[in-house]
Amino acid sequence: MPAIKICGIATTDALDAAIEARADYIGLVFFPPSPRHVDGHAASALAMRAGAGIGRVGLFVDADDSLISEGLKAGRLDALQLHGKETAQRVAEVRSRFGVPVWKAISVATARDMETAEAYRSAADLLLFDAKTPADAALPGGMGLRFDWSLLERWKGRPGWGLAGGLTPDNVGDAIALTRPPLVDTSSGVESAPGVKDPDRIRAFCKAARPAS
Repeated sequence: MPAIKICGIATTDALDAAIEARADYIGLVFFPPSPRHVDGHAASALAMRAGAGIGRVGLFVDADDSLISEGLKAGRLDALQLHGKETAQRVAEVRSRFGVPVWKAISVATARDMETAEAYRSAADLLLFDAKTPADAALPGGMGLRFDWSLLERWKGRPGWGLAGGLTPDNVGDAIALTRPPLVDTSSGVESAPGVKDPDRIRAFCKAARPAS
């Protein structure tokens, strides 16, 4: 069974639902254009409430070291997720500088996009395959888009990657059966409106991702 990450947590109700449903990670978004953005104060409060109950991943988009450092401290982060156009060199620099695992989001629409993942394998601790958003989109993810999961065929059984992009309580079981990912990640798929997490959908997603648990 894959690990589960609920991204874009911004309220205590959503946090409590993720912990209750035994998700492995929450994602805290440090990107102001996102409706899921949290500032340092909110991140600190959520981290304090979470305690050791769940892992915390900070999402950053082409962020400088100062913003990453602030988010890392405020959210007591266990990992950093780079979701912009960061190069493999930048990913390696962030991992070396901050000393925590680094996840790199890979935007996917075609088989050619999958080829870019190889350049990041040695720089990142985990590659997160997410649906590519339109070129003029304001956000790099969290839009409910999905890509052709058959593109992940060669990644079946390999460690160090995760599946994101359009995952919902209704389709995550099929996604897991088809791709066998080590981790699944959802955000808009457990929302009632952009940025508004639905505790019932969080619980349903976790149940669907771990039907035997």
